[in-house]
Amino acid sequence: MIRMTVQGLTIDPASNSPILILKEQDGERSLPIWIGLLEATAIASELEKVSFARPMTHDLLRNVIAELGYSVLKVEVVDLKDNTFYALIHLTAAHGGLAIDARPSDAVALALRAQAPIFIDPKVLEAAGSSEKQLGDQDDKWSELLDKMDPETLASIKCNCQRSAPRHLRQGSLARNG
Repeated sequence: MIRMTVQGLTIDPASNSPILILKEQDGERSLPIWIGLLEATAIASELEKVSFARPMTHDLLRNVIAELGYSVLKVEVVDLKDNTFYALIHLTAAHGGLAIDARPSDAVALALRAQAPIFIDPKVLEAAGSSEKQLGDQDDKWSELLDKMDPETLASIKCNCQRSAPRHLRQGSLARNG
């Protein structure tokens, strides 16, 4: 397994969908995972250390796990099938451990709250990962596409993004870890 860190979140300008970017801890490969807006908000709020008066869903899950005598050992992105990523949340306790199937976005949101490491199967990273050079090339392609777009279309995309995305995800901003 390869240790990953959360590099940040961004918005796909074509689909207006949030993207979670995992980066190899001791390398330059990254893994983009398209996720839901609620999960992106949960991840971003933890990255930005935003606290709420009442526990949010992933805080509740962490609290329930702890009350049952377990702790989050690690999370792993273990498979990619039909453009869908699969993850496992590994729990440990004095009497043993277990692995629970999860969406990567939920697993990462929980890992951040539990300060647990994030790993990825090398086969998944090989199949879906990108190097820094490839990500830079993709940025160049997005810039080229935006340069060719007429101002009215560009304005409508920007307006839709502003209305539907929380502050930390607006205008393609990257909520970074650290």
